[in-house]
Amino acid sequence: MNVIITGASRGLGKAIAEIFAENGHNLYLTSQSETKLYKSVEELMTRFPDITIKAKPFDLSQKQLAKEFGDWILKFNVPVDVLVNNAGSFAGANVHDEEEGALETMIETNLYSAYHLTRVLIPAMMRQKSGHIFNMSSIAGLKAYPGGGSYSISKYALRGFSVNLREEMKPHNIKVTTVFPGAAYTDSWAASGISKERFMDAADIAKMVFAASQLSPQACVEDIVLRPQLGDI
Repeated sequence: MNVIITGASRGLGKAIAEIFAENGHNLYLTSQSETKLYKSVEELMTRFPDITIKAKPFDLSQKQLAKEFGDWILKFNVPVDVLVNNAGSFAGANVHDEEEGALETMIETNLYSAYHLTRVLIPAMMRQKSGHIFNMSSIAGLKAYPGGGSYSISKYALRGFSVNLREEMKPHNIKVTTVFPGAAYTDSWAASGISKERFMDAADIAKMVFAASQLSPQACVEDIVLRPQLGDI
C-alpha cells in the first residue's frame, strides 16, 4: 500500500508512519518543519530500507501549498491507498478571551488542510474505486471543555467534514474514518509536568489506525475513540 501522512515528523503522525513502515508499506510524508521531517525520514529509511519513502515539507494551513502537496503526490502516479490527514496545531484558550485570529489559525490548520488536500487526491481514489481516509480529530471534537476554544471548534468541524465525506464516498468504495484521540504523550505535553504514565502512547493510536486499515473492503471503522485509562486530562 501507499500511505500519505501529513504532520508526519513527530507525535502521532510519526508513530503512524512507523507502524505502516514496519508492515512493509510505502510512505509519502509531509510536515511544516523541513528539519524535523527529513530527520524523521532518515530514521525511517535506516530502519526500513526495503520500502519507498518520499517526503517534502509543506505548510498545509495555506490553501495553495496544501494543493501543491496533493499535486506532488499525484506526480508519482501510484495508487492512493491510505490518506492520513494528521496535520494540526493546538492552542488552549477560551472563546471569550483567546487571541484575535485564533479561530482562523485553528480552522486553517486543523480543517482546511485536510479539506483542500483531500479534494486534490480524492478524484484519483474515486477512479480506482478504493482507498481509506483517516481524519485526525480529537476528544475535543466530541466534548467541549473550558479552555478548548477555537481548537475544539476546529475539531468539531473536522468531524463534520468526515461524516459528510463518508456518505459521499460510500458508492465509490472509499472508507472514511474519524479518529478521536485523548491525551497521548507527545511534545506538546512534555512540559506539562504531568507524569508520562498518565498518558496514552502515540503508538496506541497508530496501532488502531493501522488495524482499521487492514479490514476487508466490506467493513469500515467509522470512528476510533481512545482515552487514557484513567480518563481525560
